[in-house]
Amino acid sequence: MKNEFLLAFNDVLEEKQLPKEVIIQAIESAMVSAYRRAVNASSAQHVEAKLDPETGHVAIYAEKEVVEDTVDDRTEVLLEDARKVNPLTQLGDMVIVETTPKDFGRVAAQTARQVIQQRIREAERNAQMSYFERQLGEIVSGVVQAVNNQAITIGLDMKAEGVMPANQKIPGEKFRVHERIRAIIAEVKDGPRGPQIVLSRGHRNFLRRLLETEVPEIYHGIVEIRAISREPGQRAKVAVSATQAGVDPVGACVGVKGVRIQAIVKELHDEKIDIIEWSPDPVTYIQKAISPARISGVYLNEAEKTATVVVMEDQLSLAIGRDGQNARLAAKLTNWRIDIKSVVEAASDAIHRIQTQPQLASIAEAEAEKMVQLAEILQKKADNRPLAPEEYSMLAQFVERVERRMVDDQKAAEQASLDKLSDVRAEIGELAFENSLDVLGLPEHVFNILTEADYRTAGDLLLAMKVSPEKVLSLAGIGAKAIQAIEKAVAEVKFEAPAPVVEIEAEAPAEVETPAEVVAEAVTEIEPAPVEDQAAPKVEETPAVVEEETETMSFEEMFKLRADAVRPVEVVEDDESKDKKKGKKGKKSVVLEFDEDRGEVVGRKKHKRGDGWEDEW
Repeated sequence: MKNEFLLAFNDVLEEKQLPKEVIIQAIESAMVSAYRRAVNASSAQHVEAKLDPETGHVAIYAEKEVVEDTVDDRTEVLLEDARKVNPLTQLGDMVIVETTPKDFGRVAAQTARQVIQQRIREAERNAQMSYFERQLGEIVSGVVQAVNNQAITIGLDMKAEGVMPANQKIPGEKFRVHERIRAIIAEVKDGPRGPQIVLSRGHRNFLRRLLETEVPEIYHGIVEIRAISREPGQRAKVAVSATQAGVDPVGACVGVKGVRIQAIVKELHDEKIDIIEWSPDPVTYIQKAISPARISGVYLNEAEKTATVVVMEDQLSLAIGRDGQNARLAAKLTNWRIDIKSVVEAASDAIHRIQTQPQLASIAEAEAEKMVQLAEILQKKADNRPLAPEEYSMLAQFVERVERRMVDDQKAAEQASLDKLSDVRAEIGELAFENSLDVLGLPEHVFNILTEADYRTAGDLLLAMKVSPEKVLSLAGIGAKAIQAIEKAVAEVKFEAPAPVVEIEAEAPAEVETPAEVVAEAVTEIEPAPVEDQAAPKVEETPAVVEEETETMSFEEMFKLRADAVRPVEVVEDDESKDKKKGKKGKKSVVLEFDEDRGEVVGRKKHKRGDGWEDEW
């Protein structure tokens, strides 16, 4: 039958949802603190506790010095008691022995309760922090615990509490205590009382997670969410695309009879959601983003990232939306600045540009007859008289021609600018772009300013001076004197090709000469002397022949030579290394003799000292 301690221990594990090792470590640490407080032990003394989870018995072990007679039981132990733990213990050693007090159970229960509770709370906070950090950006479900004007407190898993600020709610939502709601974890921070979990229902990623939950194609990656723009509680736009051929991304998100999207709308308290198909073409993408309004034309200004959208009179309010909401969401969704105009307004602006801009003079001549009719139509509209569909169509066609011509002129201007830039670069020469800015010899402060402005080579500076010198002059710290210094340096500089980088290959290690090769070289340097014994082999005077014979001679033949077959031969050679410091060349004599003890031919040097020669091995 289980004892009371084991039952209580298991209850704590189930209630706190903590690992068994964490609870045991907390109890052992509390027992150590209780022991130190009970016996007033020093904090420098090593003390540890061991807990038996089956019986609940706690044993305290402390480090003590081995002595003959104990003076202080807290830090000393007798030799015979220490040898019960370790038979090899000697006097003066430090040994860890059990020192559990007799009445430690009652004292520990009184003292260690607060320490155990504190350690368990810290373990709970760490577990909560790690768990909710992994859940960051995911939807969690909780129960409302408190509601006020500033925030809503929500009870979550692992006995944690989340806070939903008022600006993270969906406007118009009202919650009651004990009501279950879903939200996304927007932020997790470590606070003094545990993790601070910030929840949100107004974040656009909350809509993204709901779509992943309700639409299996999005969850499995068949349909991809490209962009989301949302105004919580009012309206949202979602751009989706299919990653597989033959899949309708909009139909997959809407579902049969709108069952999938209706579930999300209900969760968001009747927030309107527009699902559109994403397109790589900006014109098509913007047309779909303005839906449900019908578009007459979209004209892009890529330099300013601006799109002009022209719609009919009856579609203008629908395209703009209530308080500009539709246009605002479309701009966020596409990342384009959208300017919505009616056909009448666009035609009036086109006529004004034709009359005021000289570059559009050719259009004014071609559209001279049409502009008279267009002026009459615009005057008719100004008088609040109704226009016929043909008149609206004429205005739309005129706007189309003017806008297309402006787009073509803009592309032609950009191409001309690129061509001019290419011509100037060719005039400067590619050699200038291979030399750094140092070759110009500019003053240090000018050089630093140009380097910070990302002018890395001399060619970059020359190109800027020829194309747009005002850009260089506009740099902070660049004035008239600096421009004069730059122009002077540019006029005097002569560019040279940079020195080629030579790759140095690692030299192969020198081969170690074998003894036979050494002997051959030594023999070739010897001047042969006449040999009296005819049985000895005759040494030719030509070094090449001697070297060849030496190479063909085997080691056995060399050792078979008799001592009387080899006579000492004197060789005189220059010794430059020895007398190099003295600036003269010395002479030495080398004698080859057969050494009977070593069994080989050896060389002996003879130096002239005084009146005679002295041998040196």
